[in-house]
Amino acid sequence: MKNKYTKSSLASDEFYAPKKPLFSSKEIIFRSQGRAKVFHISSNAQIIFLTLVLCIACWSFYSYHMYHKSGRILKTQSIELVETRDAYVDLMTDFMALHKNIGAMLSSMESDKSTAVKNLERYQRQAMIVEDRIKQITNEKDWVNYDEVNEKTSLSEALLQRDIAASERDALRSQITLLEETLDELKTAELEVLDKIKSLSNKELDKVKGVFSSVNTALKRKGMYFNALANSKRKDSKGGPYVPLKTRINNPQFDDNISQIFKNVDDLHYYKEVMQYIPLGKPVWSYWVTSEYGTRSDPFKKTKASHKGIDLASRTGNKINIKAKGKVTRAEFSGGYGNLVVVDHGNGFQTKYAHLNKIYVKKGEHLEIDDTIGEVGTTGRSTGPHLHYEIIYMGANVDPMPFLKAKI
Repeated sequence: MKNKYTKSSLASDEFYAPKKPLFSSKEIIFRSQGRAKVFHISSNAQIIFLTLVLCIACWSFYSYHMYHKSGRILKTQSIELVETRDAYVDLMTDFMALHKNIGAMLSSMESDKSTAVKNLERYQRQAMIVEDRIKQITNEKDWVNYDEVNEKTSLSEALLQRDIAASERDALRSQITLLEETLDELKTAELEVLDKIKSLSNKELDKVKGVFSSVNTALKRKGMYFNALANSKRKDSKGGPYVPLKTRINNPQFDDNISQIFKNVDDLHYYKEVMQYIPLGKPVWSYWVTSEYGTRSDPFKKTKASHKGIDLASRTGNKINIKAKGKVTRAEFSGGYGNLVVVDHGNGFQTKYAHLNKIYVKKGEHLEIDDTIGEVGTTGRSTGPHLHYEIIYMGANVDPMPFLKAKI
């Protein structure tokens, strides 16, 4: 009886045991390979864990709500932006048309003032319409705050202008540096080119001066001298070499080269102009010298005689060309000279061409360099076809050979 009563009492006690709190201490038992591990979870830990779960759930719900709400806001703003953009595109189209009309009006204003006044009034009305449309578009949208927009616009424009100025300044600095480098290279190249031009002009000038020197070699034997600088054929007496002012490039070598080149070119032009009236070169293309200038044995009497020119043997009919500009003073048969042509070149120079087979020119005729005056022949006192060629300076015969050998 005792045991039975005891068991009933125990069962009754378990059945009627009081309920434990919701966050009472918990135990979690893990069994593995016949062993058991017990983990105790306190009430505070349970409360903290549940609080974290609730916070995460609330944050997830809030994020989900805000995501959908921001999507709707963005969609609405996108629609408004598209509408505003389309409105401004139409507005700019009207503005561009108005701008073109104003340009056309200004260009035609001088031709028709009355029509221009009418057009101006019409364009003013169009401008008012455009302005009204801008106001209408602005008033339809609540996102325009004029004071704030003006302030932000002014600040943005100032910052933009500052950035543009800084960018342009840096770009200009780099361009200036590049230009300075390029300028230095150009200066070097120009100096090299000017040096070469100066050298070439000096060589050409020395060559021309050498011609005058060879001519004066023959004249000095007669106690004479030809000064090219004192025998210009120019009509006026003004002049002198052109020497430019100093350039803006602060380089003495550059300025000296420029001045020297201009001086050389001017001197060359001057000398070559004078040379056109001095008989330089061969009057006959193909010849051989049979009798030189000076004392010789006369071909007929076989005694010593004076020879005033040189004899250039050549085939009959070969052309005779003059080597300087001049005027024919004689063109006739002249005894021992046979058919004779005399040309006055000015500056004191004359040339004689004797024993010609034919004469092509007449007295008083003006001739240019390389004009043909006749043919080689054997008329007059002659033993065979040749050209008797004389050069006369200031009335005195001089040796023609330096003039023939002069290389222009």
